[in-house]
This record gives sequence, structure tokens and C-alpha cells, in this order.
Amino acid sequence: MMRWLHFRLHAPMASFGDSAIDAHRTSADFPTQSMVTGLLANALGWTRAMRREHQELQDRLVFAALREHEPPLGRMVDYQTAQLGKADRSWTTRGQPAGRDGGPATYAGAHQRWLDYHGDLRVSGVLRLKQANQTPNLHDLAAALEFPARPLFVGRKACLPSSRIFVGWVDEPDARAALASIAPGRTQSFRALWPASEGLEGATRTTMVTDERNWVSGTHGGQRQVCEGELWAARAASR
Repeated sequence: MMRWLHFRLHAPMASFGDSAIDAHRTSADFPTQSMVTGLLANALGWTRAMRREHQELQDRLVFAALREHEPPLGRMVDYQTAQLGKADRSWTTRGQPAGRDGGPATYAGAHQRWLDYHGDLRVSGVLRLKQANQTPNLHDLAAALEFPARPLFVGRKACLPSSRIFVGWVDEPDARAALASIAPGRTQSFRALWPASEGLEGATRTTMVTDERNWVSGTHGGQRQVCEGELWAARAASR
């Protein structure tokens, strides 16, 4: 058996940063490896300068999640604009910064952004750490989530959680069994995601995701294989 930390992400609005396409900032359906790492590091009170600590935490992290609820209205899109001066630039996926190079009249326009959010987010998950005896350990993370060093948010800083993030403990042999043990209800299935390294049983598909961050260089990169599938509560599965 393995010890898993049970966490819950409930929020009126949330965003799990996915691959950005120029002005469009999409959101993944499930929490990402870098986002969970950043959430835990923020709770611990770490600063951005602690790059090695962030990287080691991400490398040790194993988590899985399920969607408790599918909002009927789907995702929300926030349309934003910003005034760009002549010397201002914004990042693009083309590798060239965007800006305005014309006459004074061109600076009267606005720089546009479309940001995706999940409304009425209800996601639960489990996590454990490789090299469980190293610091921080699971109990350090639980204590930090209960009494965080700074305010916590689910994705972007405007996305405040509406309930406690740390829920409790689960003892199960793998991530999928741990998820089944925390799934609410008895008569419905839930969309779930777990690392392929935890087993392929029950997966409807496996895919490669690029949700890691190189914390040392400050860039996103790296990929891992995950499974997606329908999951029933352990109580229902045993009936």
C-alpha cells in the first residue's frame, strides 16, 4: 500500500494552463504537473528564486485527478485588452515578440487576449511523492495546504478556492485505486486522469502531455504519458 494525500480543487473560476496559441490562453481539463507543483510551493512559502527546490518537487510528484462535475455551460472565455506603447512587446508562439511599429495612430489600438476558465470547478485528486522520506514529505505538504504561507489560487491569481484543499489521507496500491476510493456517490462514473506509469488498466486512451516546467531555466518543456478513462467509485465497483 502507498499513502496518498487527498486534495480537492473547488472554485467558482479556475484555469489549468495549457499550450498557449498566440493571444488564446487555453485551459486543460485536469490540473497540470507544473500547476500542482506551483500550488504546493506557494503553500510552502517558496520564492521563485528557489528553482532547484521547485524542480526536485516536480520530479518527485505523482498525482491523479477526477472531475466530480461537468458544468452545463462549459468553459468561459474572458476577453481582455491592453494598451501597448511603442516600446512594449508581448510574447507569441511564433518566436517573435508582437508589438506596434507604425506611426502614432497605431498605438491607439488595443492588444487582445482570450483566456479560458472553468466555471464551477469541482475536481478531486490524490498525490504522493517519490523518495517519500525526503523533505518536504507528504505531511509537510498537508500542513502547508492547511496553513499556507500565502494565499492559494487554482491556476490564475483571480481563481480563489471555495473550500479547503487538503481533505485527508488514502492508502491504496496505485493512483487509479486511490481515485476510486475518493470518488463521490455510487451511481455515476467520472472522467479521470492518472500517470501511465501507474498502470494502463481502465484507460480509454493514453496520450502525451506537455505540462511540465523546467524550473531552472524558467521555461515550459518536457512531456509525460498519461491515461484518461471513466472511473467508478470503489463502493459502486465492489457491489
